[in-house]
Amino acid sequence: MRRLPADRLPEGTSAVGGFWTRTNNPEIDLVGADREPVARRVTFVGSIKWLERRAFDGHDLGRLVLHRSLLPGADERTELVAVSRAGVDVDGVRALSAEDLLTAYRD
Repeated sequence: MRRLPADRLPEGTSAVGGFWTRTNNPEIDLVGADREPVARRVTFVGSIKWLERRAFDGHDLGRLVLHRSLLPGADERTELVAVSRAGVDVDGVRALSAEDLLTAYRD
């Protein structure tokens, strides 16, 4: 994700990882932070939906909002990001395409 142009990720993001517990609740595909290995500030939480025929929708947004509330250091001001092959059908999230994600990880 660091190879994405700065305008594609929330300001202050310099590290990207994921977060999940042993029970996978919550399970957050993407977590942006201001630094690593220990963040001072969580800059975003995100979800990756790799389905070709269903866009990121209100159900997905609801789960992401719930999981954000369970992440230490995140709150309702923490930006939401959705990566989807089929687009995003809701407002309130920063949308990234599958190509954006693949470009970020290419050598």
